[in-house]
Amino acid sequence: MTRAQLDKQPDEVAAMFDRTARRYDLVNDVISLGQVRLWRKAVAAAVDAGPGEVVLDLGAGTGTSTDSFTTLGARAIACDFSFGMLSTGVRRHGGNALSGEGVPFIAGDAMRLPFADDTFDAVTISVALRNVHDTEQALREMLRVTRPGGRLVILEFSHVTVPAFDLVYREYLMRLLPRMAKVVGSNDDSYEYLAESIRAWPDQPTLAGVIGRAGWERVAWRNLTMGIVAMHRAYKAV
Repeated sequence: MTRAQLDKQPDEVAAMFDRTARRYDLVNDVISLGQVRLWRKAVAAAVDAGPGEVVLDLGAGTGTSTDSFTTLGARAIACDFSFGMLSTGVRRHGGNALSGEGVPFIAGDAMRLPFADDTFDAVTISVALRNVHDTEQALREMLRVTRPGGRLVILEFSHVTVPAFDLVYREYLMRLLPRMAKVVGSNDDSYEYLAESIRAWPDQPTLAGVIGRAGWERVAWRNLTMGIVAMHRAYKAV
């Protein structure tokens, strides 16, 4: 079985997620010890999408998080480049990707988004930016499709801020996480890739700099779960 390397060739990464789509949400719940649910709530609160607004949930996978952006009356679109993830999400949402009811599922590459300029009030991407071949290009595309004054919310694995916990966390990533994923039922190597890609990902200030270089303004971040993940926020100039 071919395993995607950290150069993140899109076809290899998409194929990995196609293979793990069926049990993806369950495995995430287990390996995060339930923290992923708290992270989703934090992202939804930060996006804070109200009536009449439109949200792009990029890297949405099966759309588990997308519904949370509609609770205040906004519309949300789930977009991903893994057809396996999208197919699973469509089945769980009633079997019609473009019915006009509920969440539409759209196939799309983060580096060439299939949306017009200035379309969305908010763009969000959770634990998926690491998987994009060119991070800065993707951030520029997100900027393009966001309306002036609109907002960006990124949740991504980051660098632990508590030194005493960092060693324990690194051991968990490299040794226990892939084993736990296989016990729950993920029989491919995507969680080895997950562990390695987390270790290779830049820290919070470095990612903030990349976001700023892509053209976003007022970049800030907040650590969650001792920095295991960080939530970066930014805005498009008016």
